[in-house]
Amino acid sequence: MTKPALNVGLIGTGFMGKTHTFGFAAAARVFDLPFDVVLHTVADRTEELGQAAAQSLGFRHGTGDWQSVVANPEIDLIDVTTPNAFHKEMALAGLAAGKHVYCEKPLAPLASEAREMADAADRAGTRTQVGFNYLCNPMIGLAREMIEAGELGEIRTFRGIHAEDYMTDATHPYSFRNDPVGGGVAADLGSHILATAEHLMGPIAELMGDAVTAIPHRPDGKGGTRSVMTDDVTRAFLRFESGATGSIEASWIATGRKMQHDFEVYGSKGALIFSQEHFNELHFYSSDDPAGRQGFRRIEAGPAHPPYGLFCVAPGHQLGFNDLKAIEVARYLDAIAGKAPEPFNFRKGLRIQELVETILRSSHAARWLKPSI
Repeated sequence: MTKPALNVGLIGTGFMGKTHTFGFAAAARVFDLPFDVVLHTVADRTEELGQAAAQSLGFRHGTGDWQSVVANPEIDLIDVTTPNAFHKEMALAGLAAGKHVYCEKPLAPLASEAREMADAADRAGTRTQVGFNYLCNPMIGLAREMIEAGELGEIRTFRGIHAEDYMTDATHPYSFRNDPVGGGVAADLGSHILATAEHLMGPIAELMGDAVTAIPHRPDGKGGTRSVMTDDVTRAFLRFESGATGSIEASWIATGRKMQHDFEVYGSKGALIFSQEHFNELHFYSSDDPAGRQGFRRIEAGPAHPPYGLFCVAPGHQLGFNDLKAIEVARYLDAIAGKAPEPFNFRKGLRIQELVETILRSSHAARWLKPSI
């Protein structure tokens, strides 16, 4: 049977723009999607760049005018992968035009802006998605399943970190990441580990944050320097509604770390350890193992962990980063078709931004605070 077309308009062609494009392309080949996905139009900063991106990424049209993408009645879904400061304007325009909107994380630099976006999504009645594709990893799905099934017993503690090194060099020029509208590392990377923490452990009830600007000045590109107001390293102690406690850390100056998104969960009967640097593995310790046989054992991703088997029939051959985006796309399209709830909509994106801001407020106040939502 012929499937209805879903015309996609992409705004932004950087790292995440390409990743989203690969996600749509792969999802259409791997999953039985409810739509025939059409890569309709891509927008970049100029007409020339837009045309070049269309040719290289496989879109039918390219443009330098993102507003024309939103206004085009043929386009059903607006995909926003621009720098954080532009998310609000573009997403709100898409919602006002009656489009579904897919926006890379963080939803917005400020919780007040994210709230506007979530409220607009509720009014529009269209489907939204925030890009937290690490949550689509079958191994993280397995971890949640094991926690909920009681295989670890009573969950007591969580420890998580998201660390990379792309801002380690103090001679790296001041950029949108260092500007307050960029959000700092708490929003850029901390949002990921906060999303993972609540995905596995449930809501965070209270926290205490510590945000540090380790590189206070950066070159301005004009022979001088600019003061940096955003955080380079942020940590927080957490108290979950369940009674468990924990901590998270976000850093973009972790020298040598390219993609550390790690967590440890400890319960009364067992524990889990996960590292994004080996994200096709989950390590499990069970106190029920006999004496002399106890220790962390590796669970390797394979067809027994859906949807791995749709990508590869052989265990141990491993999924990749872009595969996680394809899974995210497939789940989002199921939500648009009414086959499933939205996996991570704008309201959930608002929740993460509120946690980020609570951490920063707590750091300034030097005391425990409760999220306002």
